Amino acid sequence: MTTTKAILFDDAKGILAPLNDLRPAHAIRTGAMTTAERLTAAFNLEPIALVLPAAIAELAQEHTALPINVPPEPSDDEILMINGRCPLPIDAIEKLKLGEALIEKSSTDMIAVRLTATDVHALLTGGNPDMKTVEIDDHVLMNRPWHWRTFRDRCLEYDLASFTATMPALKDLPPGVIGIGAYTIAIHPDAMVLPTVVLDVQRGPIVIDENATIRPGTIITGPAYIGPGTTVLDQCLIKPNTAIGPVCKVSGEVGGTIFQGYSNKAHAGHLGDSWIGEWCNLGADTTNSNLLNTYAEINARPTTDAKMEKTGETFLGVTMGDHTKTAISTRIMTGAIVGTGVMYAATAPLTATLEPFGWHTDAGTKSFRLGKFVDIAMSVMQRRGIQQSQAYSRRLTILHETATGQEAFSWPGKDLSHLAKQDS
Repeated sequence: MTTTKAILFDDAKGILAPLNDLRPAHAIRTGAMTTAERLTAAFNLEPIALVLPAAIAELAQEHTALPINVPPEPSDDEILMINGRCPLPIDAIEKLKLGEALIEKSSTDMIAVRLTATDVHALLTGGNPDMKTVEIDDHVLMNRPWHWRTFRDRCLEYDLASFTATMPALKDLPPGVIGIGAYTIAIHPDAMVLPTVVLDVQRGPIVIDENATIRPGTIITGPAYIGPGTTVLDQCLIKPNTAIGPVCKVSGEVGGTIFQGYSNKAHAGHLGDSWIGEWCNLGADTTNSNLLNTYAEINARPTTDAKMEKTGETFLGVTMGDHTKTAISTRIMTGAIVGTGVMYAATAPLTATLEPFGWHTDAGTKSFRLGKFVDIAMSVMQRRGIQQSQAYSRRLTILHETATGQEAFSWPGKDLSHLAKQDS
């Protein structure tokens, strides 16, 4: 199968925060995989560059060797450009002919375009190459924070099928492990699944990835994915449509939830139909609601100053930004959206949409001091062997300034003069 040269682009449209506060749209985990991983695998792409908003470009460069915001050299080579807000590998993208641009009719936003490198160069440098538009009626682009839920099940179905097709065939379950059902159970050779674990694949497959550990008494019901280096603690209940990213610790009852990675829910409590960013820690007995007692469609606010919107979802829990912490026995209401860097330690339920970097207690709400926040973030990341980079610190600083209005004059991460020189 031949590869296709591709550029993933983030058009910065819609309202996706906190999902994309610390990553481009294509790097959001929208199933077992990130969107970029899924599109690359589905279309056999050879990514040659990324086009990203300036605010996230420096941080993104740390995670890729691809050039960012550098137009390709003009040539007759065909290049497929795909919007990073499109989590599913829809057939219409693959069917695009040279010179055609695929448009989401409802938003008029570009989903993908197939052009020569010469025309891509022109497009990225202010030109207007000839393109024939092809419209589709389907909603295929994420443009609200809760749209991870809109695409979750279809993304996870694709991802698990991809994993089970490529992982080594499992001849026998590990000793003492109980399997129920006919769907595939795929366990990486370097994973550890201990006796008394129950793997229920009556409704869908289960994939347990490299160096994952599943402790005794756990029940996992597919479709489900346990990512590399993740530990599922004793007597945990993992319910269908759950995808846990790398290096997490999970316990209690978890269903329909995506963990971006590097987060802990290590104690009892229910977490349903939720998206959890990186470096989060949910205190013991933190529990969320994912269904209204009226069984009605859930409304949510994309930002704190926006009007309530219909989500199209009956089951929707919390969308939680990176570096969020909750105290013990925190209650989280249906459809809540929690900004990056929130500390919630109030006895009242967490409701609606919370601004980033808020420190919430019974005494009221104040802004998390940047210095203290960064110290905590550094400590948390170092525990997992990850050193916070200057690019990461700068991005946190800008996010903090934007949310709180507090200028961090003394914080070295604030200095963006080197970026200004690059842009000039």
